[in-house]
Amino acid sequence: MSVVASAVLAAVSIEEQPLPVPSVVFPLVAIGVFAILGLVAWSYRDVANQHKGASGHGSPQGHK
Repeated sequence: MSVVASAVLAAVSIEEQPLPVPSVVFPLVAIGVFAILGLVAWSYRDVANQHKGASGHGSPQGHK
């Protein structure tokens, strides 16, 4: 048997595996993961500014 014939037979005999969940679930999971990551990133907003001047000393421009 030639290489081409064996490749054709191998391609024909491949069985498709069903998905473990419906195909709609995959984008929903991705949206959920990105939403959670977005909430985590949003929770760090303005963190650097909330401690501005809390020590009561130092230069107003920042570190020397």
